Amino acid sequence: MARTRDQRQIVETPTEARQGEPGPSVAALLAVSLGLAILILAVVWFVFFRT
Repeated sequence: MARTRDQRQIVETPTEARQGEPGPSVAALLAVSLGLAILILAVVWFVFFRT
């Protein structure tokens, strides 16, 4: 990481500045994880708490 200081500000290249940006793969992973968590909770509820 080549960071330089310019009058008390850290200056980075555009590629370095975008490294923490969540891309579509991260959003897809979160969506799939959320869907699986809801599905598992629904199955547990139907098995154990259904009257």
